[in-house]
Amino acid sequence: MLQLSNEKINVTIAEKGAELQTLTRKDMPLEYLWNGDARFWGKKSPVLFPIVGGLQNNSYRYNDETYTLSRHGFARGHVFTVVEQSADSAILRLTDSAETLKVYPFHFQFEIAYALQDAGISVTYRVKNTGSEKMYFSVGGHPAFRLPLADGTAYEDYYLYFNKQEHAGKWPLTSGGLIERTTEPLLENTHVLPLKRSLFYQDALVLKHLASDTVTLKSDKTPHGLTFHFSGFPYLGIWAAKDADFVCIEPWCGIADHVDASGRLEEKEGIVALAPGAEFERSWRVELF
Repeated sequence: MLQLSNEKINVTIAEKGAELQTLTRKDMPLEYLWNGDARFWGKKSPVLFPIVGGLQNNSYRYNDETYTLSRHGFARGHVFTVVEQSADSAILRLTDSAETLKVYPFHFQFEIAYALQDAGISVTYRVKNTGSEKMYFSVGGHPAFRLPLADGTAYEDYYLYFNKQEHAGKWPLTSGGLIERTTEPLLENTHVLPLKRSLFYQDALVLKHLASDTVTLKSDKTPHGLTFHFSGFPYLGIWAAKDADFVCIEPWCGIADHVDASGRLEEKEGIVALAPGAEFERSWRVELF
């Protein structure tokens, strides 16, 4: 387990999945990350790579071959190698192997860089195509934040505040985790999404191409909350397990298959195409208050 610290926050990171385990303000003290209670959902902040969401029949086609890949890909289940670490930063790396090539026929280097910044942390995904042909992938985050955050508050006391006025529907998911082709109303010329447990009884809220690049989790009953920056991510998921004490804010470069998707990897909505030797980088950042 890696431990990072600065004057304001403590962070721990597991080498399996390069997954955040704790995110704590020292001066309060206050833990912001979900505890991973397996009765609801045993993860805390898994990384999604080389796909985001689910595939039709958990499979895709590439170069006339069919491959099986489970929801959100394999990176979260693999042990990463720590390639750099200081008191307040770390870089962890995953590369292709005989095991990954069975389900994903590309050579890659995938790094996750964590860096503490004042009372916050930045998380950077770096993907390099180390193969000789074009590489297709998606990547995203899945951090789960504890809710309610402060004693004496309830889940329904909190809301998400988008930094720009939004008019966006949610894209419903089928029971199999595929995206429907028509939206349902959600954000109607507003900055605010009030949180309630029933919002997630039918899986995640999937949002596309928002005007905002920042969302703040807050309550009028406590000064504590967080601000989440996701510039460069065209999709955003918001999710919680049924009746669990957390909310996930999920920045995605990629999305689950639509119900009528072709199944061809290179035709998948949101898929990133990376030339041989090329690199891709995206970062999200969360500030704790």
